Amino acid sequence: MTIPLELHPDRLFPADPSTRDLARALYATVKDLPIVSPHGHTDPQWYADDPAFPDASALFITPDHYVFRMLYSQGLRLEDLGIPPRPDAPDARSIETDSRRIWRSFAAHYHLFRGTPTRLWLDHAFHTVFGIDERLTTESADRYFDHINASLATPAFRPRALFERFNIEVIATTESPLDPLDHHRKIRASGWRGRVVTAYRPDPVADPEFDGFAANVAEFGRLTRQDTATWAGYLVAHRERRAFFKSLGATSTDHGHPTAHTADLSASECQRLLDRALAGTITAVEAEAFRGQVLTEMARMSLDDGLVMQIHPGSFRNHNPRLFARFGRDKGADIPTRTDYVRALKPLLDAVGNERNLTIILFTLDETSYARELAPLAGHYPALKLGPPWWFHDSPEGMLRFREQATETAGFHNTVGFNDDTRAFMSIPARHDVARRIDCRFLATLVREHRLQEDEAFALAPGLAHDFAKAAYKL
Repeated sequence: MTIPLELHPDRLFPADPSTRDLARALYATVKDLPIVSPHGHTDPQWYADDPAFPDASALFITPDHYVFRMLYSQGLRLEDLGIPPRPDAPDARSIETDSRRIWRSFAAHYHLFRGTPTRLWLDHAFHTVFGIDERLTTESADRYFDHINASLATPAFRPRALFERFNIEVIATTESPLDPLDHHRKIRASGWRGRVVTAYRPDPVADPEFDGFAANVAEFGRLTRQDTATWAGYLVAHRERRAFFKSLGATSTDHGHPTAHTADLSASECQRLLDRALAGTITAVEAEAFRGQVLTEMARMSLDDGLVMQIHPGSFRNHNPRLFARFGRDKGADIPTRTDYVRALKPLLDAVGNERNLTIILFTLDETSYARELAPLAGHYPALKLGPPWWFHDSPEGMLRFREQATETAGFHNTVGFNDDTRAFMSIPARHDVARRIDCRFLATLVREHRLQEDEAFALAPGLAHDFAKAAYKL
C-alpha cells in the first residue's frame, strides 16, 4: 500500500491560529532567501570535479552519522550499512557492498527516525529535491532507490547544479592546516561562479591527543619552512597557513576542543608543553593547557588577520572505544558533556574580550549554559557572539530552547543566525528551512504576546535567516 509523503505547509508553526498566521507571513518573506552556509563539512572535491553522486545509499546513509548512529543504536552493524572498517581491522573486508541491500535495510528501519530532525531533513530532501510523493517503507524501498539513482545519473543532480538549485550564496568547507587546498584552487580556476570557501581547522596540530600529533607538527613545519619544534616557529607556522587559507577565501577558523579551557602562559612554559607533546610524554592536564594556550594564540592572530574565530567545545569524542578501534573517528559515538565557559574563557577574554574588531563565535553542546553563562558573556563582551544550536540540538525543540534562553540577555544581535554544520549535502535546504520556520514562530509569538512590534519582527526575520550569518562571518 502506498502511503503519501506530504510536507504540510504549516509544519513547525504554532497551533494558535492568530500566531500561526503571523508566522506564515514572516516565513513568506524569508523562505526564498539565498542560503549562507558559513560552516560545514561538505567535500570540496564535489564542487571542484562535479562528479555524479554514486547512488542513494552512498548519498544518504554511509556519510551521515545522524543516520547510522540511530541504526547502530538499534543493533545494526556499521559494516552492513557500507561503513568501511579501518584497513588493519580484523575482517576488514566483511562489509556490505550491495547498495540496494543497504537501502532496503535503511527503509526497513525508517520508523526509528519518527519525531527526529533527521526525519524532517530526509523527507524534505526526498520530496522537494527528488519529487517523491510516497513515504519510505519496506514496500517502497526499491522504487525510491531506482528513482533516486536515475535522478543522480542526470546533469541536474550534479553537485554544482544542486548548489545553484539550492540557492546557495556561499558555502564554507573545513580543512586541516596540512591540507594543500587543491580542490579550492581547482574551483577558483574553473571559472564556475559558485562561491566555496575554506575554513582553518587546526585541531591535528593543536591537540596533543590527536592521532599522529608529532608527525603532524613536523609536516606543519615542512609546509611552512618553520622550525615547529620551537614555540616561536610553531606560532609563525600557524600565521603562514592562516594567510594561505585566507588567500583561498577563508574568513574563519574553527576549533573543536574537548572543553572551552583557555590559558595565557609564559613562552618558556609553552615551549615546555610543546616539547612534552612532541615527545609523547605530555599528561592529560598538560594537553588541556596546551590546547587552551592555542585558543588564546588563535584569538590574538584573529585580531591581526581578521579571521572570525569559532569555538566548538564540549564533545566527548569517540566515546565508544571498540567502535573507534574498528572504524576510526566520526562514527556517531561523540557525546555532549557539561562545559564551563565563565572561568574557562577568562584568560582569553582578559587578553582580547574587549576588542571591538574581533569576532569569536561560541557554540555549545551543553544547553544548561545558555542562560547561565553564554548569553551573559555574549551580552557583555564586544568580541563574543553566540553560534546557533549545534549538532544534537539543531532540532526544532533545540532552536526554540536556544531563542527562549539566550534572547532575554544576549538579544538577537549578539547571535549569528544559522549554519547547518553538515556533511550531508542534500539536507542543507531542509536544515535552513527548519531554522527559518522556527525563528518565524518565535518572532510571531513575541508579537502576539506584545513583546515585539510587527514591523520589528519583519525587520528581524531576514537577519536571522540570512543577513546575520553573512555579516558575522564576513561573507
